[in-house]
Amino acid sequence: MADNLVFYKETEFKDTEIGKIPKEWEIVKLGNIISLEYGKGLPQSDRLEGDIPVVGSNGIVGFHNMALTKGPGIVIGRKGTIGAVSWIDKDYWPIDTTYYVKTKRSDIFLRWLFYVLLLIDLTKLHLADVVPGLKRELVYSQKLPLPPFSEQQQIASILSTIDEAIQKTDEVIAKTERLKKGMMQELLTKGIGHKEFKDTEIGKIPKEWEIVRFQEICEKLKSGGTPSTKKPQYYNGDILFVKIEDITNARKYLYSTSTTITKEGLNNSTAWLIPKNSLLLAIYGSLGSVAINRIEVSTNQAILGIVLKRERAETEFFYYLFSNLNLKKFAKQTTQANLTADIIRKLYVPLPPLPEQQQIASILLAVDNKLELLRKERTKLETLKKGFMDELLTGKIRMGVRS
Repeated sequence: MADNLVFYKETEFKDTEIGKIPKEWEIVKLGNIISLEYGKGLPQSDRLEGDIPVVGSNGIVGFHNMALTKGPGIVIGRKGTIGAVSWIDKDYWPIDTTYYVKTKRSDIFLRWLFYVLLLIDLTKLHLADVVPGLKRELVYSQKLPLPPFSEQQQIASILSTIDEAIQKTDEVIAKTERLKKGMMQELLTKGIGHKEFKDTEIGKIPKEWEIVRFQEICEKLKSGGTPSTKKPQYYNGDILFVKIEDITNARKYLYSTSTTITKEGLNNSTAWLIPKNSLLLAIYGSLGSVAINRIEVSTNQAILGIVLKRERAETEFFYYLFSNLNLKKFAKQTTQANLTADIIRKLYVPLPPLPEQQQIASILLAVDNKLELLRKERTKLETLKKGFMDELLTGKIRMGVRS
């Protein structure tokens, strides 16, 4: 992309059946510029070791030693994740739940077309159809504005640059998450600077650490309850009501919930008010998911509220400890694996001295803070990309060379 390329707002438009577009652009039907070819089945048992991507309806699903078609290319979900659009940089094998794109005209830049297909959002096209799947005729009927080839290249270059930044950010996030996982394993079992260790019920731990039943360091450990949904007066109050999805969405700290209840709803159920900076632990569904509530909350019966004895236990430390534990192995196997309050109470846990708990939590919190900054940066890049797609692919914003 040229260094002297500048952006400017387009002022000269023409009216078309899809709205205003720059006067020198044309309107085309997708069916006039591309064909959608059927992928070919390739069962796992037939795949041989290699580095050729095998592409399903939502991206790469494996690898093989030979390609069905040349890359780079665009793959569209025909069944399964219907309408999902994937870009493949090299030769590849699209399987039979997909279409792969071939262009009919030499003035179509494939990478630009990829972004156009993302903007069109093909996932919506099948919704009115009785038979699940994406019909080619529906895709072919879509009309879009077509800029000159050179501008297609410029648009694709800008959006690809943002995509590269997103990919690099994803790589740093993945690397940092691996680092955090290793640090948690090390710090939560070996502590900081210890030389002597002892064998215990839960494995080797530093000699200075204790092993206790979890209930010994809890002020209160109790599940919640759901007020009757038949009583409207129990809902839309001032008390936050935590469900499993709120914990999984929180990532670590919980500040808000999708549902609230009233004082009357609280009093007429087994829900209780959990003080801020307590642990919230899922015991059904996404069991083992854990969060720290930054505000007073109540919960449903699928979540334990855990108030620790502050003089012995640091909430942040036990957040990381539970995040690192495989609690599923302690679950009762019924129709689905569930934990109980009693199982959690009787768990043996390591108990370092309180200052060491705080030091371990502080180290891991620093890594979490770095991850949060990286995720925010990724969100900014995604927002930037969406904005550029909306403006550049419709011609509202154009590019030119500075004279």
